[in-house]
Amino acid sequence: MQDFKKVLYSASLEAGEIIKKYFGKIFQIESKDIISNLVTEVDKISEAKIIDIIQKHFPSHSILSEEIGSLEQKSEFKWIIDPIDGTINFAHGVPICAVSIGLEIDEKIVMGVVYNPIANEFFFAENNSGSYLNDNKIFVSKENNLRKSLLVTGFPYNYSSGKNSPIDVFGKFLNLDIPIRRLGSAALDICWTACGRFDGFWEFRLHPWDTAAGVIILNEAGGKLSDFSDNPYSIYGKQILATNSLIHKQMLDVITI
Repeated sequence: MQDFKKVLYSASLEAGEIIKKYFGKIFQIESKDIISNLVTEVDKISEAKIIDIIQKHFPSHSILSEEIGSLEQKSEFKWIIDPIDGTINFAHGVPICAVSIGLEIDEKIVMGVVYNPIANEFFFAENNSGSYLNDNKIFVSKENNLRKSLLVTGFPYNYSSGKNSPIDVFGKFLNLDIPIRRLGSAALDICWTACGRFDGFWEFRLHPWDTAAGVIILNEAGGKLSDFSDNPYSIYGKQILATNSLIHKQMLDVITI
């Protein structure tokens, strides 16, 4: 696992240097499927650097990355990459964005990094080894009262209205006078829950690259993950609830009212 860790660190740190180099500068920005779903030339440069580093060391491993898609191999190893999570923030000079890389072995995430180079915050976790922010071990909060909690969420680009839609669920928490934040980076939302800044996070319709690294960081920090039916969370699913574990059931009760 040490070789995997070295490559993970190298790829995320070099991608972070690219992000720092371009942050606040002028660069090319394009829309993908809808006008608000952005990709920048920096996403592509960062992604190319990460993939190049991984393939130099592990050419037989599979890769799943946000911009390039799936590079499948006959391998039990898969690197899951978001070269810039929080692209809209990055494109507007908002310093809430991160490189996110998770390593999946036999369909289980065993290692992950979420690195915000602008804030110099490097989150890392390895299976059964704890979670870290830079050199400090981190843990979820101890808040057990949902009404005293600070929550964070995000919204998909396209979503329906009606019962149990993203807006409906958001309103349920608002009606309880619970403070809620929206940062624009699911990877950092999960990590900030892992280190106790937030007590819980929920979101609809995320992708594997949004959560692959964050889920092991939260798990190793003592948190809990599920879908909205309290089934075990899968990075390939479309619902995520990530909490300090103490308010998990309380949040589920609100979501499913």
